[in-house]
Order: sequence, then structure tokens, then C-alpha cells
Amino acid sequence: MKVAVAGCCHGALDKMYETLELLQRRHNVRPDLLLCCGDFQAVRNEADLRCMAVPAKYRHMQTFYRYYSGEKKAPVLTVFIGGNHEASNHLQELPYGGWVAPNIYYLGYAGVVRFRGVRIGGISGIFKSHDYRKGHFECPPYNQQTIRSAYHVRNIEVFKLKQLKRPIDIFMSHDWPRSIYHYGNKKQLLKMKSFFRQEVESNTLGSPAASELLQHLKPTYWFSAHLHVKFAAFMQHQTNSKEELPKATKFLALDKCLPHRDFLQIIDIEHDPNAGDSLEYDAEWIAVLKATNSLVNVTQSLWNVPENNGLHAKWDYSVTEEAIKEVLEELNHNLKIPCNFTLTAACYDPSKPQKHVEPVHTINPQTTEFCAQFGLTDINDRIQQAKEEGSVRGEYEEEEEEEEMDSTGSAEEPSEYNTDNSGLSSINPDEIMLDEEGGDEDLSTCSVDPSPDHPPDFSASFSDIRIMPDSMAVSSDDAMDSTNEELEKSGVSKQVEEKSLSERPLKRIGGNENGNSGIKKIKRRNQAIYAAEDEDKTE
Repeated sequence: MKVAVAGCCHGALDKMYETLELLQRRHNVRPDLLLCCGDFQAVRNEADLRCMAVPAKYRHMQTFYRYYSGEKKAPVLTVFIGGNHEASNHLQELPYGGWVAPNIYYLGYAGVVRFRGVRIGGISGIFKSHDYRKGHFECPPYNQQTIRSAYHVRNIEVFKLKQLKRPIDIFMSHDWPRSIYHYGNKKQLLKMKSFFRQEVESNTLGSPAASELLQHLKPTYWFSAHLHVKFAAFMQHQTNSKEELPKATKFLALDKCLPHRDFLQIIDIEHDPNAGDSLEYDAEWIAVLKATNSLVNVTQSLWNVPENNGLHAKWDYSVTEEAIKEVLEELNHNLKIPCNFTLTAACYDPSKPQKHVEPVHTINPQTTEFCAQFGLTDINDRIQQAKEEGSVRGEYEEEEEEEEMDSTGSAEEPSEYNTDNSGLSSINPDEIMLDEEGGDEDLSTCSVDPSPDHPPDFSASFSDIRIMPDSMAVSSDDAMDSTNEELEKSGVSKQVEEKSLSERPLKRIGGNENGNSGIKKIKRRNQAIYAAEDEDKTE
């Protein structure tokens, strides 16, 4: 089957689906499934906009509300994960996943589903070490801290995913797995995005949690977004024994959804021809959720996952074939996910703006039904109970600067990952140095300009196979770089571009207050990411 993969959607659903329709008209290609790698922005109304961690000038309603209201329906089954620019209050209603609109499914904080026999997993949010070991304690209305921490990845979700033993076909994360850039054309990446250099050379760009999952799950495909640049890589995994067959992962990062951008990729995936066309639960994942239900944490207290270190009576929560069989029997072997989408908030009405509506903490009937069916804890119901008991405090200590609140690590908070930045500058990973970066060329080196005269091909070849050591330690030299000739042959399939609108350059920040030549003012990466879209709408 054909699967379309998109990067950061930023609420531009009309644009995304129109591009798919254009693809069908020009090349007679119709994807069976659309995957979106975060920053989906399922914004229903003005209250949802207030729950997005972006500057006010970037809080645009976009077009999701039309699909939420039923005015429009997604023309293809769409499955997405959350990023760091989301209506967190909306997605928080569905911690285990669920429908945000007819035919549009959210995977939850972490999740695994099946479609036509293809096993699809994902983890929402981005990694920040100072929140990684906390529970999911946030709820609307958010403050300046919790509006960010709400989308930070937690160790419990990674722990659940690491209990999986059966093979994963596709996995999605919003931020890139740390070190993945060493398996593609790193030189070209740094040429196009020079402000990544320090983090790439120090091996700190990306998520260590996602890297851990990549090593454990070894999926056939891994898709990411977040950095708004297209990049392909191929990673050959180490085997644990002579009997184990070699495994490799084809990695692809997607650009954001903007005119004239390569924001869609089409790949061919082997599937079960006898499977139905409905989205299905994954029996092993449901069994893992049941096995780990006692570990649910809705407090800010730092928490370590169970390990075989003498401190925990139980540390292996992987499930047996018998447990999976029990899930199948509970469902009468009918794994179809019910189409039980329910409106839980008023929909935006352009003729009746409601600019001062406050977000509220909502218990979604889908989650209630899911938890009742499988005997799971409704996280939002637990948060409500804890609030009533006065055991949840949504306030952080005030910090002097916004950059500190969004930092990667904290010297005062221990982390299971190395966060020693003594050899680095104190730059926030969500900030960048805007130097003389290049354009937004395709770094997957498999670009095909879709035109009626030149239909794209659907090859799925990758080159530059390398094996990453378990430590994920990579030297800062370029010995592991791919050659341009090798990567020019690599790719997943075809890219789709919209040529109807003109492209605007990325907005830049001029002048350095310290007078250093060649370096421009530090700007938050998130703002820089949004700058191109802002110019598209203002010029």
C-alpha cells in the first residue's frame, strides 16, 4: 500500500489534503494512509489557541476546525502524533489516543496501532530532561511553565514502548533521534542548517529518548519532523546474537507544510492483502498498557522506571503470548477501533469570535470508554481527583528568563541521560544562531519535481550503511559522513511540491549586540521556524 508522510502540518489541513488531490490528478497516485509527524495543531476554537506554546502573533486558527465540526472530512485516513506546537488541552483529552475528528486519529502520548497489517507506533512531544522523569500532571488552564511541560516526553511512555517485543514497521517521533544525523549526509545538513553544527559535533542534537527507542524497537521506517528540513539516513543495527537476523532502519525527516516545500513523501509498504481497511488496536500494545497501568503517575515528583538494580521487585513488564491472547478474547478477535468521535468543545465560528474563552480540563468520552473496556486508569480523571485533594501543584518556581524554562537540562535535577554541558556554550536547544545559513534544499537527495511530464518513481533504496555502537558516542570528525555520490542515490520515494504560490525567504534577525562579526542575534528556534510562515502571510 502507499503511505503518505508529512512533517509539521501547523494546522494547514486544507493545504495538505489539496496537495494529495493534486498528486492523484497529476500522477494517478492515491495514498491509502497519511501519517503526520507532529505540530498537527488540532485547534478547535480560541480557547485551544491559548493552549499553544507559541507567540501570540503565530496563533492562527488555520483549518482544522472545519474537520472537527464536520464541515469537511479528511479524504484519507490520517494518523498523527503530537509535537511542541499543539493545542495541548485538546490532545490531553486523549492520553491513550483517539479520534480528534472523523477519519483523523491521534496516537496519544505514545501508542501503537495497525492498518492493513502494518504496525505503526509513535511517541508525542519533544525531549526535555528536566521534565522527563515527572508524571503527566499538567491540566488547563496552563501557566507559562505547564503550557510547555505538557508536551514534554516522559520516561513512562518510553518505558512502555520498550516492553514491545514484536517487530514495528513504522515509528514516528517529532524530534529526531539523537545521533541519526551521523547516518546521512551530515555535511550537506550543516551546509544548509549551519546553526546545527555545535549540537551535531557535540552529539547533543535530537532526543536521547528517541535514540533509545530506535535502538530497542529497530523499526523498518522511522519518520520525524520538528527541524523543518528534509533529511534521509540509513542505520544498520547491531545484532545481539549470531542467530538474530540483521535489522536496519530507514530514517526520513520531513519539512513543514508550506507552499513550494517538499513536505510530503510517498512510500510503498508491504501489507496484508487479507486485512481490512479499518484502523485497528494492537493487541500487544493493549496488553502492555494493562501490565503497566499500576505505574501511572500524575504528580511532579521525579520517578525512575523499574530497573534490574535491586531496587524494584519487578522490572520486566513485557507481556506473554497468553496475555496477548487474553486481549484478543476480550475483543472477540475484533480489533477494529470504534469510530466514536465526540465533540467535546464548541467549534470556532468566524462570525462569532470568542476571544476571551478560558480553556477547561475535559474528560473525553473516548478515553472513558477505552479505560473502562481495558481496565485502565483515566489519567485526566486521576488528575482531577488529585487536584480536588490538593495533591497536585501546577506551579513551577518562577525563573528569570523564558530560555531557562525551556532548557534541555537542569543541574539541580538528576537525569538518566548525560546532561553535562560544561564543554558547550549555554545555548538553549530551542535557540539558534542565525548565521549565513543556506536555503531549504532537500537533504534527502531524492527529490523529484512532480510534473505531468515526469511522474515520480517509488523506489525505496538507501545507502551509506553504518552500525551505531550502544553508547551512541560519535566523534566530532567527519569520518562517518556520507559521500554526496552515495546519498544522491538514496531516497524513500517521491516528494510532492505545490508550485501555485511563491516562496518567501526565512525571516532573519540582524545585528549582534556584542558586536561579533559573522554571528547574528540569538533567536528562539521556534520563532525562527515560524518566521517563514509569518512572512508568507504578511508580505
